[in-house]
Amino acid sequence: MLTASGLARSFGSRTLFRDVALQLGPGRRVALIGGNGTGKTTLIEILVGIHEADTGEVHRPRDLRIGYLPQELPTETGRSVFEQVMLGAEQVTLLAHRIQDLGQRLGAAEGGEKQRVLDAYGEAQSRFEQIGGYAVEAEAHRILAGLGFDPADHDRPMGEMSGGWRMRVALARLLLSAPDLMVMDEPTNHLDVDSVAWLEQQLAAWPGGLLFVSHDRDFIDAVANRILELSGTRVTEYVGGFADFVVAREERLAAQRAAAAQQTRQVAHVEQFIERFRYKASKARQVQSRVKALQKLDRLVVNEPGDVATRFGFPKPRRSSRIVAELDGVSAGYATDDGVEVILEDVSFTVERGRNLALVGPNGAGKTTLVRLLTGDLEPLGGRVARGTNVDLSHFDQLQAEILDDRRTVLEEFKTVPGVGTDGRNPRSYLASFGFRGDSVDRRVGDLSGGEQTRLALAKTLAVPVNLLVLDEPTNHLDLPSCDVLEDALTAYPGTIVLITHDRHLIRAVADNLVEVRDGQAIWHDGVPDRVLYPSQVSAPAPTQSRPRTGGTDTPKRASGTGKRHSGDSASGIRKRLARAERDWEAAEAAVLVAQERLADPDLYRNPEDATAAVANHEQAKDRAADLMSEWERLSLQLGG
Repeated sequence: MLTASGLARSFGSRTLFRDVALQLGPGRRVALIGGNGTGKTTLIEILVGIHEADTGEVHRPRDLRIGYLPQELPTETGRSVFEQVMLGAEQVTLLAHRIQDLGQRLGAAEGGEKQRVLDAYGEAQSRFEQIGGYAVEAEAHRILAGLGFDPADHDRPMGEMSGGWRMRVALARLLLSAPDLMVMDEPTNHLDVDSVAWLEQQLAAWPGGLLFVSHDRDFIDAVANRILELSGTRVTEYVGGFADFVVAREERLAAQRAAAAQQTRQVAHVEQFIERFRYKASKARQVQSRVKALQKLDRLVVNEPGDVATRFGFPKPRRSSRIVAELDGVSAGYATDDGVEVILEDVSFTVERGRNLALVGPNGAGKTTLVRLLTGDLEPLGGRVARGTNVDLSHFDQLQAEILDDRRTVLEEFKTVPGVGTDGRNPRSYLASFGFRGDSVDRRVGDLSGGEQTRLALAKTLAVPVNLLVLDEPTNHLDLPSCDVLEDALTAYPGTIVLITHDRHLIRAVADNLVEVRDGQAIWHDGVPDRVLYPSQVSAPAPTQSRPRTGGTDTPKRASGTGKRHSGDSASGIRKRLARAERDWEAAEAAVLVAQERLADPDLYRNPEDATAAVANHEQAKDRAADLMSEWERLSLQLGG
């Protein structure tokens, strides 16, 4: 059990938090929420031991194993994805390397040296089995699959992985290490809807302690059984998920407001007595007594949540045609050394004016490719992409905040938007609606937190008078109040929106329709059906061949196809191959167990030739089992399971 008491931290004259007390232990899954810049990351870094508090204590039992996932990771090279994840099981990894090294030495050893190597190999092999080494490797593969890694990616070098995928590798390593206490800072950033749903299931069943920072309401509600709110330098704990927190916080605030109002009335009554009898000698003692009482009074303060949302006054865009964008039989992909890699094939759907569209699906399935087709940044390999008449477009991507000028102030950076300051709108008022009030507009961009920079980039994007807004993961690094700002802004936006996000609450609030991008296809859904947003809870039915239409049902429709396919690639054909692969995989795993039992026999190592053959047989059995597991995972993904 980790306990903290009296924690306080300040930067200069600014106090982030004071008098923080909390407990973290088995079964406590705690979500830490609060505004950008309030000190959430600073607090968790104090708890895990990276920084020290100004005052207060953190007690960590000596045998407590803490695993920490930060927002930013150092670049990792020199290992494959799987090897990096296996660092989470360090003892198993070191022993596996020793077994591999001994196996290589075995072929070159002779005489007495060969017997010594065999003895060491046998001991290492036995120890590897005792600590569940083979089960750990299988668990690592399972975790990687759950986080969206294709089996072919497990052996890719870390140097080839983007920042988002490196973060997933770090998350997989943390889950594999199974610490007593997991601490995670924004774990859902860079995840897709499928991976978020999978992670929810893993963490909701986590037996150890868990502390995480997140802005995703649905994720918090599914995982947390306690909420810590950092607001106004104070941390307040609530029991329950996010929905329970909202109700309990309002009840607490109502009680605080009532108590503060009662105190204000009492103070006014005392002040009235003092004023009335201040100069009356017979009442001097009573007056002085009341003056001293007021001086000692601890005034009640209502910790109102920071509300950065205001009404939005967007520039009115010109009216576009009814058809904003249309894709007809579109195929898309990218040139490679081996030719052309096709990402999407036979995509057909229509975006109509005023109908907001959300794109969902696994990372790497083609959502960003689809956006690049809509924005004109990518030419289709085949088919037709057309935008309507009078369509003006603004695009926000995941790297938008990185192109801000650190040397400018918030106001100066915002004024770089064409037309700002000359269109009748007050730039300060507009920035205030995005949470930059008062002197905060004079802060340097380089001094802003990551979430504040994202908020500024969003303000710049939304200030342009366009009628088609394309947003790619706008909620990354945003806190809950900033997500509320974004939700209110998009709800008030007068144009058409195409949105990529893993935030299911935002999708439900903004989107009218979904396009599910998966396995080279784009499937249109009228409405926002839960079976698409929560794929791990229900199985989506097979899509039909009909064209998309704007109606009131949420029936899925094919917005793409894959052209002519061999009968072996049909759903029934894939199921048969999947069942066969599963049977073969089980048989291969049984062969591995037999080979392991053979290696565990001490008598084996009395005969070097037999031992060498047994080692080779074990390696072959492992390789076959791994190949069949990869085939099973590939077919499962192809089937959509």
